[in-house]
Amino acid sequence: MFKRVKRRAFTMIEMIMVIVILGIVSMIGTNIIANMYESYIRTQIINELQQKTELTINQITKRLKYRIKPSVISKNRTNPNDFKELSNDDNVVVYNVLEWIGYDNESFMGEWNATLNRYTPGWSGFVDLDAPDTNVSRIRTSGSTLAFARQNILALSNNQVDIVAGAQYPALIFKKLDNIAPVTFGFDPAINDASNTLPVRLINNNVLEFVNNDGTINDTNKTLYEQYHLAWSAYAIAPSNVDDINSTDFNLTLHYNYQPWHNERFDTNTTSTVLLAENVSTFVFTQTGNTIQIKLCIQDGNRTGVPIVFCKEKAIF
Repeated sequence: MFKRVKRRAFTMIEMIMVIVILGIVSMIGTNIIANMYESYIRTQIINELQQKTELTINQITKRLKYRIKPSVISKNRTNPNDFKELSNDDNVVVYNVLEWIGYDNESFMGEWNATLNRYTPGWSGFVDLDAPDTNVSRIRTSGSTLAFARQNILALSNNQVDIVAGAQYPALIFKKLDNIAPVTFGFDPAINDASNTLPVRLINNNVLEFVNNDGTINDTNKTLYEQYHLAWSAYAIAPSNVDDINSTDFNLTLHYNYQPWHNERFDTNTTSTVLLAENVSTFVFTQTGNTIQIKLCIQDGNRTGVPIVFCKEKAIF
């Protein structure tokens, strides 16, 4: 004989409780997934910002590595005539442009000379003070291959700076003992003293002649030193795409291919520019001795609704 079992159905309260419990579990699961996704996005943004910040500050560091140290100045972006020697007491809000003259490192590294079985520098950095063709109007720089330096400078300046002939000449900047003699940018010709920043042109592979801006020979009395740098451009890193000097969201632009010894400035349409970074929130710099300290912060552009910023500091000796 079979015994029939009577099944009891779910009550309405039980059904409601099940639905509530399922809703709670679903909500918790959704929040967990949403939080995981948000965490993933934030991690991706932080990694992206870290890469951008490190890449940008490394680009700046490599440029500054070949700076002529006494030429480094800080400048007021809204008033380029307002500038001063970089120091550790700068007003980083007002003086927010970093500018310097860089020496021609690419030519200094030289080219391979199969005959001598070594690299020969485009310019050696040394002056033969006892040579008969070293005088107030020219110098002999033994060990140089100035024709190679010319090729490099033409290529890097997009054929705008020519050591042989042209509207723009590179400059020779003397060293003085352990330091380079004071360098002036020449933004104000009325007060410019460029006695240590001298435009030059090539006479032959080992001889440079001092020239004036109009191409005439510069045979004025001058003090000659045994060591020098050859430079074809100044560099400026400046905030761009922003009107408010206190802005915490701006682009950072590198300006180059301009010659202060020809009274050229970075804030003109004739300079070459490279966008270093967008959405920069902080770019500050100080100098102690010959060491420059830079802090760079880049933000994500508020892509997640919560600002994410990554900062990096670096010292350049």
